[in-house]
Amino acid sequence: MKIVAVAACTAGIAHTYIAREKLIKGAQARGHEIKVETQGTIGTENELSSADVAAADVVILAVDIKIGGEERFKGKPIIRVKTETVIKSPVQFVEKVEKSLATI
Repeated sequence: MKIVAVAACTAGIAHTYIAREKLIKGAQARGHEIKVETQGTIGTENELSSADVAAADVVILAVDIKIGGEERFKGKPIIRVKTETVIKSPVQFVEKVEKSLATI
């Protein structure tokens, strides 16, 4: 599965980057490709290209705040989650994503 994600927390510092790392580890542990954009205090990093979004099977928004550019995901399955959830149990979270997509 190809996953694109955005991570953003209220402070835009620690949880944003920890969530990014955990999403990558969780997806890789389950054999998926993932690209994760961060929107933090220093702006947007690892910005997702339109090709990344077009190729994605699912969009994960691990966010605690409103993010910019959400309209680019229109038409894609979107899963919203708090950063805390992916930080605490990234592999289990990705497994839940797999199961939810199987029912679509």
